[in-house]
Amino acid sequence: MKKPAYVVVDVRVSDPERIVRYRELAEIAVGHYGGRYLARGGAIETLEGEWQPERVVIVRFDDAEAARRFYDSPEYRAAREARAGAAEFDMLLVEGL
Repeated sequence: MKKPAYVVVDVRVSDPERIVRYRELAEIAVGHYGGRYLARGGAIETLEGEWQPERVVIVRFDDAEAARRFYDSPEYRAAREARAGAAEFDMLLVEGL
C-alpha cells in the first residue's frame, strides 16, 4: 500500500526579487508531478524546541517515489538553478499515513 509523502522545507530567502522566478518554476514542477501545496509561507509559531524557521513549505505527493521524481526532475532542477544565491533551503522527505 502506497503511503503519502511530504516534502517539508525550511526556507531562508536572501533575495526576495530573485526568488519569485524560483516559486514560479517550482509551482509548475510540483503540479506536473502530482504534488499539492499544504502550507506555503504564513505565520509560524514555535511551540517547543529551538527551531525558528523563516518560512515553511509543505508539499504532499501520492508517495515517496513521486516526491523523488519531482525533486530529480528537469523542471525542478531548473527551479533550483533559479534560486541559487537567492535562498537557502533545508528539505526533508517524510512518509505519512
